[in-house]
Amino acid sequence: MKIIECPRDAMQGLEEFISTENKVRYLNQLLRVGFDTIDFGSFVSPKVIAQMRDTASVVHELDFGQSKTKLLAIVANMRGAYEACKFDAITYLGFPLSLSDTFQQRNTNKSIGEALNVLEEIKSECVKCKKKLVTYISMGFGNPYDDPYDIDLVLGFVDILKTLGSDIISLADTIGVSTPENIKYLFTTLSKQYPTLDIGAHLHSTPHTAIKKIEAAFHAGCKRFDGAIRGFGGCPMAKDELVGNLATENILAYLGNQRIKTGIETTEFSKAMKIADEIFPKH
Repeated sequence: MKIIECPRDAMQGLEEFISTENKVRYLNQLLRVGFDTIDFGSFVSPKVIAQMRDTASVVHELDFGQSKTKLLAIVANMRGAYEACKFDAITYLGFPLSLSDTFQQRNTNKSIGEALNVLEEIKSECVKCKKKLVTYISMGFGNPYDDPYDIDLVLGFVDILKTLGSDIISLADTIGVSTPENIKYLFTTLSKQYPTLDIGAHLHSTPHTAIKKIEAAFHAGCKRFDGAIRGFGGCPMAKDELVGNLATENILAYLGNQRIKTGIETTEFSKAMKIADEIFPKH
């Protein structure tokens, strides 16, 4: 089971800037925990996501020690991809591709068609620079804009991304509208149709529905979960209210009850939670 910790998603919507020093302190602790991957930052316009304006500086200060954890950076265009590819420490480039044309415009200032063209260019750059591409299908469980949505649309996008060569596909519930029923149906269907694809779950949720969503994805065959400690975060481009991420501690507790190995060092994870409580604003 792959656990992806997402401090970038936890931080990006905060108005209060978390200092580079605190980001580095937190990320260095996360690198000791044993996550498969850390979604640590983004190379996007600081005018849009000011919180991530120091991503390049952060990379230079990270201490990998004996850590096998990989880094993922979000990019939204070729400028960001070129920047991310400069860093040997970054393994994955993540790109947000939306099923909702309205949200694609809000998030990357592109139509879906334009975004697919950019994604193809980013994939070429990944191959050239020996990086891997993670594509997030955002609004993957519905959208608030009355844009078209159905399960066949999701399956069609997955097929396009498979053809394009995306190394990993993550279904993102950007606004927390997924249900255990549609999570189960989607992951069951996708695992049957695309048994060799690495397909993950990036779910946003209110705390009282989180466990049921984790359970549904797990029993439908999902082997890659994104989470954020304490459930911090959400997408600032989606709605006025942020619907938080799945809390990593809840994912780990559920998988622990299922006797699933995650490779997480519990002592180091507890230390990371303590730092999170120190640096994130109190709600």
